[in-house]
Amino acid sequence: MTGVDTRRTEFQGARLKAIRAVHTLAWFTIEAAMVYVLYSGIRGRSDRRAGVAGAVVFAETAVFAGNGFHCPLTAVAQRLGDSTGSVTDIYLPKWFAHNLPAIHVPLIVVAVGVHWRKLRRQLR
Repeated sequence: MTGVDTRRTEFQGARLKAIRAVHTLAWFTIEAAMVYVLYSGIRGRSDRRAGVAGAVVFAETAVFAGNGFHCPLTAVAQRLGDSTGSVTDIYLPKWFAHNLPAIHVPLIVVAVGVHWRKLRRQLR
């Protein structure tokens, strides 16, 4: 490998790590919003903060679904040389990253349920 090829590979590796860091930060933000939506729903508080957190979770879900139920950063990771397109394998445990949708969807259902219950009580 020449010096130019080595620098290009190192640059791509650094960009891939940056994409993974951005993904991890986005994931943490979305999951923090999800926890807040659940917490506020269980506590019976549907306030503005819960609405904003719910909007964050909804937006993430819409982007994920709109991208064929794949993370939109997967294609970016593949273009940067990761053969699997993985954006989670460095910063999240592999089993956890693989099962994120299976973990996240039931939490969304529970959150909608507890907030819907509160809304129905208010409307009566």
